[in-house]
Amino acid sequence: MFWFDGDPEQTGPPVWVSDGVVVCQDGRIVASGPWTELYQRIPADAVVHPYPGHVITAGFVDTHTHYPQTNVMARQADGVTDWLNRHAYAEEARFASPDYAATGAETFRDEMLRNGTTTALVFATSHPASVDAMFAAAADRNMRIVAGKVLMDREAPAGLLDTAERGYRESAALIDRWHGQGRAGYAITPRFAPACSPAALDAAATLRREHPDVLVHTHIAETESEIARVHELFPQHDGYFDVYHHHGLTGPGTVLAHAVHLTEDEWAACRDTGTAIAHCPTSNLFLGSGLFDLRTATAHAVTVGLGTDVGAGTSFSPLVTAGAAHQVARLRGWTPDPLRLWYLATRGGARALRLDDRIGSLAEGHEADLVVLDPKATPALARRADRAECLADLLFALAVLGDDRAVRATYVAGQRVHHRLP
Repeated sequence: MFWFDGDPEQTGPPVWVSDGVVVCQDGRIVASGPWTELYQRIPADAVVHPYPGHVITAGFVDTHTHYPQTNVMARQADGVTDWLNRHAYAEEARFASPDYAATGAETFRDEMLRNGTTTALVFATSHPASVDAMFAAAADRNMRIVAGKVLMDREAPAGLLDTAERGYRESAALIDRWHGQGRAGYAITPRFAPACSPAALDAAATLRREHPDVLVHTHIAETESEIARVHELFPQHDGYFDVYHHHGLTGPGTVLAHAVHLTEDEWAACRDTGTAIAHCPTSNLFLGSGLFDLRTATAHAVTVGLGTDVGAGTSFSPLVTAGAAHQVARLRGWTPDPLRLWYLATRGGARALRLDDRIGSLAEGHEADLVVLDPKATPALARRADRAECLADLLFALAVLGDDRAVRATYVAGQRVHHRLP
């Protein structure tokens, strides 16, 4: 088993225990380390789940995804705008129905857990019922979800549009109803700058001032055409990041998805303000948005997590997402350390969500969200695992060749919520 005490660029390799045990009680990790040192501390009546030959690590953290888009995965389109107009918006309109939203939320939750994701930062739709459904589905499995109602008052179908006032009022009610209840966290969720008037962004900023412990979750610089539209709509601002910064929507607790086409000054601004980025490689590849610059993000010490970005993203699997992140980095001429990819999928994502004191690690005191990985889940993976030269080599093989089949079990707050038979 292994986990990260911090960013490997700063703290070095992860903690690695070849024959380890994680002891969980009341939803938390009370001990973790070598079996030979801890077995005598395990109560005689404890339930023991042995996983010889497996890799145990912290549950995956998905820093950007859209649960209402599950049913439009793998729908062909000519770029982001075409995909939204032809597929995503029509599907999101169906989430005005509480029953439809509940079914969609339960399906999404189960897919997340089946793939080893124990925490996710999630877009709902502009309908409050869609937010209620997501939080209710997560609470049913005691899963940590951060979600929010989408705020947008222009450049989208009428049935999905808000007013700034209604968006503020409904978001405030949802925060009161859900934020901090169990493992639920709220995220103020302006869709992206082109879909939000200055009044809508001001309403989002007011919510943030009134509720400083909630997150802000939106998109930035996914495509060059989107950036051009931002310049048309906000000519008084110095670029895309400055629009959000001007309205008080940057800083620690803000997660900006994509960031494919940030300028050098905008990377520096992310670093200086403590604004986090969600890297969504399968989505960017599928829609042809561009290649995220992980090397520059790392060089600037910007907090980055991985996002599946379902449904433009093509997989619920954080392993597939990590493998795609490696491929995107290679296309930009850089070879990232495999350990960095795993950090982004666990503790790095937790840090982006301001939750790294609670999740993203197997260290004592953290919440007992775990994933058990089978390095011999498929014949190709088994052959490669047998030839692994070190932990980093094994983890690289899991990221490149692994998918949901490699997830043997998922634990949420110490309870097994997914188990794949061998």
